[in-house]
Amino acid sequence: MSAYLDYLAEIESRKAQGLAPKPIDDGGLVYEIIAIVKDAGNEHRAGALNFLIYNTLPGTTSAAAVKAAFLKQVILGEITVPEISPAFALELLSHMKGGPSIEVLLDIALGDAPALAEQAGEVLKTQVFLYDADMHRLSEAHAAGNAVATGVLESYAKAEFFTKLPDVEDEIKVVTFIAGEGDISTDLLSPGNQAHSRSDRELHGQCMITPEAQQQIVALKAQHPDKRVMMIAEKGTMGVGSSRMSGVNNVALWTGKQQSPYVPFVNYAPVVAGTNGISPIFGTTVDVTGGIGINLKNWVKQTGPDGKPIMNNDGNPVLEEKFSVETGTVLKIDVKNKKLTDENGVELVDVASAFTPQKMEFMKAGSSYAIVFGKKLQTFAARTLGIEPTPVYAPNKEITVEGVGLTAVEKIFNRNAVGVTPGKVLHAGSDVRVKVNIVGSQDTTGLMTAQELEAMAATVISPLVDGAYQSGCHTASVWDKKAQANIPKLMSFMNNFGLITARDPKGVYHSMTDVIHKVLNDITVDDWAIIIGGDSHTRMSKGVAFGADSGTVALALATGEATMPIPQSVKVTFKGTMQSHMDFRDVVHATQAQMLQQCGGENVFQGRIIEVHIGTLLADQAFTFTDWTAEMKAKASICISDDETLIGSLEIAKARIQIMIDKGMDNAAGTLKGLIAKADTRIAEIRMGEKSALAPDADAKYFAEIVVDLDQIDEPMIADPDVNNADVSKRYTHDTIRPVSYYGGTKKVDLGFIGSCMVHKGDMKILAQMLKNVEKTEGKVEFKAPLVVAPPTYNIIDELKAEGDWDVLQKYSGFTFDDENPKTVTRTEYQNILYLERPGCNLCMGNQEKAAKGDTVLATSTRLFQGRVVEDTAEKKGESLLASTPVVVLSTILGRTPSAEEYKNAVAGIDLTKFAPPKAA
Repeated sequence: MSAYLDYLAEIESRKAQGLAPKPIDDGGLVYEIIAIVKDAGNEHRAGALNFLIYNTLPGTTSAAAVKAAFLKQVILGEITVPEISPAFALELLSHMKGGPSIEVLLDIALGDAPALAEQAGEVLKTQVFLYDADMHRLSEAHAAGNAVATGVLESYAKAEFFTKLPDVEDEIKVVTFIAGEGDISTDLLSPGNQAHSRSDRELHGQCMITPEAQQQIVALKAQHPDKRVMMIAEKGTMGVGSSRMSGVNNVALWTGKQQSPYVPFVNYAPVVAGTNGISPIFGTTVDVTGGIGINLKNWVKQTGPDGKPIMNNDGNPVLEEKFSVETGTVLKIDVKNKKLTDENGVELVDVASAFTPQKMEFMKAGSSYAIVFGKKLQTFAARTLGIEPTPVYAPNKEITVEGVGLTAVEKIFNRNAVGVTPGKVLHAGSDVRVKVNIVGSQDTTGLMTAQELEAMAATVISPLVDGAYQSGCHTASVWDKKAQANIPKLMSFMNNFGLITARDPKGVYHSMTDVIHKVLNDITVDDWAIIIGGDSHTRMSKGVAFGADSGTVALALATGEATMPIPQSVKVTFKGTMQSHMDFRDVVHATQAQMLQQCGGENVFQGRIIEVHIGTLLADQAFTFTDWTAEMKAKASICISDDETLIGSLEIAKARIQIMIDKGMDNAAGTLKGLIAKADTRIAEIRMGEKSALAPDADAKYFAEIVVDLDQIDEPMIADPDVNNADVSKRYTHDTIRPVSYYGGTKKVDLGFIGSCMVHKGDMKILAQMLKNVEKTEGKVEFKAPLVVAPPTYNIIDELKAEGDWDVLQKYSGFTFDDENPKTVTRTEYQNILYLERPGCNLCMGNQEKAAKGDTVLATSTRLFQGRVVEDTAEKKGESLLASTPVVVLSTILGRTPSAEEYKNAVAGIDLTKFAPPKAA
């Protein structure tokens, strides 16, 4: 009984934190619980019975396997438990979501006890998480004349597991809760520094927004028991920055519905809204949980007599409020007519985009992937019976615009589409199921992905997936007790599932903490690929990549598919000449600034694909642009390269994949070896003229076309969080792009950071050269602010060592990471020295190490959100300003932002990224 007594001790420690007993996933503990339940006189029996029924996690957890086997014995009469009748045991199995529970239900349904078989068959008709082995058993039994199996298949062919669910209500009453003003980052809903607790849903729920906000929500629910709380981003977009399933889970935990009475802290159906709608990547996560995401449009631009927006002194459009949504406002969602109304039914705004037929299906089913599994199950059943499936689901929207060519992303979706009308050409707006080629899971969401895989009863990666990777980069900087507890367990699960893992559970190869996006960029070996990754910066320079929540990642791993509409695209091209003293990061920032200028302050990138015609930049450098598009609020980006550039990028990818193989990272399936073969095939296609590098049709139609004028970029550009803007909604938006001269060479810099996915080997070489130049002119290198450097990958370090640059960096460093003795404690103070940190996300992630509160940080990172890289003090707001590597280096040496002239002198003679716009065809 040792495991049970340990569990009771853990329960007592959780009580001190105000927490309920942790849901059980350990089969050994459930085995002991069952032994106690069987012992009628045991003093712990009542508690153990309660844990078995109400606190054991479903799916393919070892706990679920032991529980399912026990329930089978109860149903067959082999064990008698007064509190669990055979009928109740069947009900419990129906809530266990597949895996061992499906195996037990099939055993009974296909067994030789007719009455029990019929009852088990009825339960099976409600289940959707069946896999090939389960379907094969049904198919064989049907062929052998088993009536129960035939009845189950007939039900599946009609999709009764879906049609018999309750419909979405015609009217949903809500009460508003303003979570914040301006864009709301998912960091507010699920802070990065609490990533270690994400798989413990109740514990993690305590970190959402503030304890005060949580109590406000509780009070609203008590005051309005017949209404649902709608969480709002006032004057902003809800859920920017990342998908963050844990953020949606937290919102659902506080405001949603319980999914099953027998599974604690798993809620669904949250209602979220924003003045400017929902961030696309976050919207996908809301769909996963069967939630509702509403674009309020409650603040609109004032227009003048000429119909153009009226601008204020800062050059921003003046907004006026159409209707109030202040906390506590009662509203109605008229689902039938797709309108948001006030309490009296007066229409406020059309919300049709939140209630498309597909989204309505997600709401009815309680999740988007229940629909994906349901469709596959219906197709299988109909095929087995030799009949047509009953039309149940909303047909895929298939939009064809005659006489209009295809954008690059439309071409990719057409090539990878599954289940569409044969021969039909699809344009933007079409709903498509697509094959997924590459999948990435990162370490702070990976435990949740593992939970999702267990919940949907998946045990092995889909053979449709070309390659998948589990990273260790977000927890790389500090190997603390939380990382030591979570990461090996995660790596073991994912390695067994079929992913290439950064850490080898068997300890054969050196643990790799390479930034996930860099690895995915290398293992993507087809410009026609679709990539899904558990991070918003899943934005490759080959193919089209979508950042996704942990549930969508799990679905892609289990099925090899994803479902989404084909997004509209915005075309970005370049003209002019890039000056030699400019870094390509400045081109990236200038793109955002010039787009806003050209579009009257409207971000036309939001929710769309950015098709960037870079052409001549290799994958590493082009990735700097595509990676930033997450901050541009784009749904994704796609890079158009010429043939020779693509071949060069694929050769680099092949070499890096080979290094992974040489380190022992390939698996039994030879996944990495297969990727090299695919790269060779693609190179051969290009060289032989069979299939050139991906490019749009000349007559493709775009939502907008932006031309970036390189001649306008004469000095470094900085993305400023503008923390003191009087308009709260303008803070932390990534839209305030300023030239370095704006700061007059006087803005104090407390810490510099060079790292994250936005840098490559060239950045490390620039750093080394700048340090050598400073020593040459000044006689020594002195830092007036700390400089933290985290190379993205070990490959980069190896190449720097071979080329002599790593020796230069070590010469000037006051700290160099040691993999044999990694840091186990978070650094809280920084000296004015250079820190060479372990490859990984480091400060950019903000979950392990941060700058000191209230600091002004200048970083190559992508994140300027409040509290991410640096937190506030009562006296001063922390600032995370984003700039190029040379600006960061110079600022830490000076202790302030440089003047434009100081910058030009500092980079003279240094080989910065060269870029010339592709010549027109």
